[in-house]
Amino acid sequence: MDPKERSIDKASQEMIARMAEAGQQNAWDRLDAQAPQCGFGKQGICCRICTMGPCRITKKAPLGVCGATADTIAARNLLRMIASGAAAHSDHGRDVAHTFKMAIESDSCDYTIKDELKLREVAARYGIKVEGRDTKEIGSDLANAVLAEFGKQDGTLVSIAAYPPPARQKVWEELGVTPRAIDREIVEIMHRTHMGVGSDHKNLIKQGIRASLADGWGGSLIATELSDILFGSPWPIRFGANLGVLDAKKVNIIVHGHEPSLSDIIVAVSQEPELIKMAEDKGATGINLSGICCTSNEILMRHGIPVAGNFLQQELALMTSVVEVMLVDVQCIMPSLGSLSNCFHTKLITTSPKCKIDGAEHIEFHEDRAIETARKIIKIAIENFENRKGKGKIPKATERGIAGFTTENIFYHLGGRFRSSYRPLNDNIINGRIRGAAGVVGCNNPKQVHDYGHLTMIKELIKNDVIVVSTGCSALAAGKAGLMRPDAAAKYCGEGLAEVCEAVGIPPVLHVGSCVDNSRILTILSNIVAEGGLGEDISELPAAGAAPEWMSEKAVSIGMYFVASGVYTVIGEPLPILGAPNLTRYLTEEIEKDFGGKWAFERDPIKAAHMMIEHIESKRDALGINKEKERKLYDMADRRALTIE
Repeated sequence: MDPKERSIDKASQEMIARMAEAGQQNAWDRLDAQAPQCGFGKQGICCRICTMGPCRITKKAPLGVCGATADTIAARNLLRMIASGAAAHSDHGRDVAHTFKMAIESDSCDYTIKDELKLREVAARYGIKVEGRDTKEIGSDLANAVLAEFGKQDGTLVSIAAYPPPARQKVWEELGVTPRAIDREIVEIMHRTHMGVGSDHKNLIKQGIRASLADGWGGSLIATELSDILFGSPWPIRFGANLGVLDAKKVNIIVHGHEPSLSDIIVAVSQEPELIKMAEDKGATGINLSGICCTSNEILMRHGIPVAGNFLQQELALMTSVVEVMLVDVQCIMPSLGSLSNCFHTKLITTSPKCKIDGAEHIEFHEDRAIETARKIIKIAIENFENRKGKGKIPKATERGIAGFTTENIFYHLGGRFRSSYRPLNDNIINGRIRGAAGVVGCNNPKQVHDYGHLTMIKELIKNDVIVVSTGCSALAAGKAGLMRPDAAAKYCGEGLAEVCEAVGIPPVLHVGSCVDNSRILTILSNIVAEGGLGEDISELPAAGAAPEWMSEKAVSIGMYFVASGVYTVIGEPLPILGAPNLTRYLTEEIEKDFGGKWAFERDPIKAAHMMIEHIESKRDALGINKEKERKLYDMADRRALTIE
C-alpha cells in the first residue's frame, strides 16, 4: 500500500516505506491481516461474560442464553470499556498522589514541590486550611485528602463540589450519578455487568457515567493538579516536533507512555555534566531526549523536550536505527516493540511493574530511588551508542510550536498580568469574533489515515473562527503540522479568530497537555461559565468536543464524562453499540435531555467539524448572541447620555 494512504505525515510516510523495504510489519500491516474484523464485535453484540456463551445476537438468536438482549449486552460491554479506561487514568492519578505524599513526608526524596502557589490553591478547594501553615503541613493534609478520594466509604468526591458549575452539580445529583469514590465506581461497574445482575441498558449507562465522572473530575484531575504541584505548572514554551528531532550524532533516548514521575527525573539527570562527558567519550556529541505519546506531552509542556511522534509513530521511530533506548511505562505501548527492537541495536526498557513486554529489559522504577534509576538507564543508552549499525535514517521533517497552556495561565494571556481574567474570551465569543470553542483530543487509529482526521477537522474549525484546545496524540499531530505556531492564525483562521490570536499572541490551537489533562478542558469550561455572560452551565456554552481517530478504552471514559458534563461529543469510529438500537438511540439522542450533551459518530472530519459548528451556532442562538446589532455613531450628546453601570 502507498504510504500516503496510511499517513499524511511526511516523516511517517518515509519510515513506513522503509519498513516495507526491510520486510518489517507495522500496525497497518497487522490491521490488513485481521481483515475482515468481527462484525459482531464492531456492533457490540457478542458476550463472553459467562461460560454459557460466548453468545452473539442474530435475527435467528435475538437473545443470549441467559435472555440478555442486544441492548443489555452492548451496554455491559461499553461499561467494561469505561471501567478499564477510568481505571487507567485514575491509577495514573493514584501513582502521582503517592509520589506527592512521599515528596511531602520524606526529607531525602528526589522530588520536591515546584509550585507552592498551586499547592495552596488546590488545598483550599479541598477545604484545607492554608493560612499560617507551612508547605509540609498543607501538603500532608492534601496528600491524605486526595488519596481518600480513591477509596472512601462515605460521601462524594470533594472535587465534584469544588470545580464544576453549581448547575451541573445539580444535574448529577438529581439523576443520581454524583461519584462517591473513584475505585468504588469502577468496582460497581464490574459487579453490575456480571452475569445475572442488571439488564436495563439505561440504568447500566448511569453507572458508566458515574465512573467516567469519577475519572474526569476525580482521578484525572488529581493527576493533573498534583503533577503541576510536583513537577511545576506548565507555561508556554517552544518545542520541536516529529522524527526529525532525533540526532544522529547524539545518544538518543525516547520516553514513551503516560506517567511523568520517571521521565521528569530523566530530563534533569540527562543534563548532568558527567553523563554528557561519558557520552562524548563514546563518540557522541551529547544526549538527546525526545518523547512519544503522553509521556512526551508531560515533559514537553514543562521542559520543552521535543516530540518524536504520536501513537502510530512508535514503531517508525525504531526504524531510524538511531534510538539507543526506548523507555516505556504504561498505556498505548505496542507489544510489537519487543520483537522490533531486537532487529536493531535499540534497547527497549520497561519500568512499571504493571507493564512487562516480551523482548524488553525490565528495570523497575521506584520513586524512592528515582535519580539512581534514571542514571542507570541513561548509562545503558550511552553504552549502547557504539553498537549502532550503519548511519541510520532520520527523516528531515520537523516543525516548531508553542505548548504549555493551562486553565490558570490562560487567565494571564487573555487579561494580562494585572487583570487576569476569562472576560476577553467570553467577550469575543459574545461579539462573534470567536464563534465558540472545540476540544479536539485522542489517539491515532490505523483504520484511518494517520493524523488526517485531527488536522482536517482542526483546520476546518479554526477556518470558521472556532478556537481549538487539544491534548494527547491529537495535540502532537497539530504540533507536527505547524498549527501551534502563533503565525498559523493568519494562514488558517477566519478573520475574527485570526484577529484575536494576533492581539493576544497565541496560536489558534492551544496545547493543554496529555490525555489525563482533558481535565484542564473541564476546568477551562467551568471558568468560562463562572466568568458570566454565556449561561449558567457547561451545556449552555457554544462548545463541542471530538476524538476523530480514537482507539482506546480511555477515550470511551473521556467521551462519556464530557457528554455527562454537557458537551456535544463527535467521534470518528462509532462506539461498539450499533447492533443495539435502543442503546444507540439513547446515547446519540435521548441522553441530551438528561445531561445536555450527547454522542455523535462521523468518520469524515469535514462533516464532523460542521456538525460541531452547527451545534455551536445553535448554542449561540439559544444564548441570544447571534442577533446582529445595529452599529451607531455616537455624537457628544449621545456620549454624555451614557451611564456607567
